[in-house]
Amino acid sequence: MQRKPLIGVNADYRPAQGNQPALSVVTSGYYDSIIRAGGIPVIVPPMECEDDIQALLNTLDGFVLVGGGDLDPRRDGFMLHPSVRSMDKRRESFDRKLMHLIADIKLPVLGIGVGFQLLNVTMGGNLFLHLPEDVPTAIPHRDPQDSGHRHSLEVVPDSMMERVYGDGEIRVSSRHHMAIDEVAPGFRVTATCPDGVIEAIESNCESWLAVGTQFHPENEAASALDGRIFEEFLDQVREPSAVPALRVAA
Repeated sequence: MQRKPLIGVNADYRPAQGNQPALSVVTSGYYDSIIRAGGIPVIVPPMECEDDIQALLNTLDGFVLVGGGDLDPRRDGFMLHPSVRSMDKRRESFDRKLMHLIADIKLPVLGIGVGFQLLNVTMGGNLFLHLPEDVPTAIPHRDPQDSGHRHSLEVVPDSMMERVYGDGEIRVSSRHHMAIDEVAPGFRVTATCPDGVIEAIESNCESWLAVGTQFHPENEAASALDGRIFEEFLDQVREPSAVPALRVAA
């Protein structure tokens, strides 16, 4: 029997408040989706030592970078917009270090939400900080009163997104106010909202399986079709050509 792939999942971090201790938490949709797709999720809390993170990554077959609060644009040389609700500094520092190490060894990676944005930023792209101001013609991409808010999606041929969704009208679960502006070198856009906002990217590098979605296929409001993103990711992780033989950074 083929061994099930081990898929890392980064955990959110919530500092201690009052009588509540500090917590690492993961929305169940991420690990449930990995399990349904035939993988074994490995929850990874924020860590500081790069050697320890590297040692862990060397045991994994892939990684899912989860959603969460906003990236602090000041870390990328931009001013802080008043709409930004930054994630905890401990998590952001870890996530940024983690993404660099994942890229160094070309570990297969699926970034979702802010994980999608982090993938793009780490590889040299940048972000719109607030769609209502940066792209005034954009349709609403989140509804504070509806966590199941959905909008339509247009996929690009010859891409993972096309393999998952095929033809026809598609609606995906959306809840973001930041989005990709300039796409990182070595990546291509594989899905957009009809208003032009980028909703998915994939690596052009044949030796690195790296894909990201701005929308949330793990959300409770997501469809069974959305869940096929995890299935497709796991299917490619299982392919020898999708996983580099050497898992040690040069």
